[in-house]
Amino acid sequence: MTVAVALAYLVAAVLFILGLIQLSSPKSARRGNQIAAVGMVIALLATIPLLHFTVAGMAITIIGLLIGVPIGAIGARRVKMTAIPQMVALFNGVGGGAAAVVAVSELLLQGSHPPFAVAFPSVFSIVIGSVSFAGSMVAFAKLQALLTGTPITYPGQQIVNGALALAIVALAVYLIAVASTPIIFVPLLILGLVLGVAFVLPIGGADMPVVISMLNAFTGLAVAASGFVLGNFALIVAGTLVGASGTLLTKLMSDAMGRSLANVLFGAFGTVTAGPAGVAGVEGRSVRSGSPEDIATLLAYSRKVIIVPGYGLAVAQGQHAVRELADELEKRGVEVEYAIHPVAGRMPGHMNVLLAEANVPYEQLKEMDQINDEFKSADVALVVGANDVVNPAARSSPGSPIYGMPILNADEAKNIVFMKRSMRPGFAGIDNELLYDPKTVMLFGDAKDSLMKLVAAVKAA
Repeated sequence: MTVAVALAYLVAAVLFILGLIQLSSPKSARRGNQIAAVGMVIALLATIPLLHFTVAGMAITIIGLLIGVPIGAIGARRVKMTAIPQMVALFNGVGGGAAAVVAVSELLLQGSHPPFAVAFPSVFSIVIGSVSFAGSMVAFAKLQALLTGTPITYPGQQIVNGALALAIVALAVYLIAVASTPIIFVPLLILGLVLGVAFVLPIGGADMPVVISMLNAFTGLAVAASGFVLGNFALIVAGTLVGASGTLLTKLMSDAMGRSLANVLFGAFGTVTAGPAGVAGVEGRSVRSGSPEDIATLLAYSRKVIIVPGYGLAVAQGQHAVRELADELEKRGVEVEYAIHPVAGRMPGHMNVLLAEANVPYEQLKEMDQINDEFKSADVALVVGANDVVNPAARSSPGSPIYGMPILNADEAKNIVFMKRSMRPGFAGIDNELLYDPKTVMLFGDAKDSLMKLVAAVKAA
């Protein structure tokens, strides 16, 4: 490695770190992505002089670029905000798979007895990368509704997963201590893929934010290990940053759900059960429903409205409609803020991205800790497509699956407007007591359509 290449890698690493720092705020996140992208371009260009291409290798590289660049660019440009979680899962999995393939190729080049400094990170990258690839593909399938979002379990599942893990450890030890041959590391790769599938299948849709964060960390660690194998410190820095940030985010997501990581991964939580489609709740309890005109009058003559967005808003693609409603309310002097729960949506930061796409002012987006005390002073809490993140059972029902999960204090507002398609429960599969609160008014229907009706009614109020 020449001095020029080393300096280029150093610049790239600094840009990666600066970009990651910028991602800490929605206001600077776009700039952070651009800074990190510049760093990646520099790292790629600096790597070219280090490559020793054969004619076949050059052809394969060019073909790969011709296929991969359009898929990445066009896919990222055209993806809907509702599909961002699936795209993240898909692209993350591809990164883990690429790291595993690189590790396999290096073992093939090293022969039967590679040095420990090559064998250990290669085996680590194969295992973690293949688990990340297969697990991310399952996460993608669940998010895309190609597989059910409910946990897929069977008797003895944990025993099977444990046996897979032990077999992987045994093969890994043999590869490192005895001999590295395709007859050993190919089964290792296959078992890693099988474990990735078996690992994510029993995890429900409600836990996808945690799963995506964890698999992202896996990919980062696999890439960092590949960097050790190749002697490329740009890969080491980039992979370590992704691994560390993904691990921290996984911990934050688990804390936001009030559950341990072990419970998320092995608790088979997230069963979605069907609920009645009308306005009657369980055990014959009824809820109070209102018309768009009545609710618009309530909103228009409020002093403060807090909007609580959830995945239902994303599914309905109602982010622009909710911003238009907020604009109309602000014209009337109403203070409008958005309460963002850490696990609202299907991936970390999903609601922030969704609302930013609709040009909602960043200063109006408030995290749970910032806004929870403000619900007491709010005239209306407008819940749009959210459910479990405002369910009081998390505080009051010790037997509830979500008991202990920190929630948004929507129940403390003077009035609650709940926008839902039906009385169907959220991902936790339990009834929401907030729906039966005397302060709650239901507005049934598609979130986008209902929001547009509210916009028209506010204008006419």
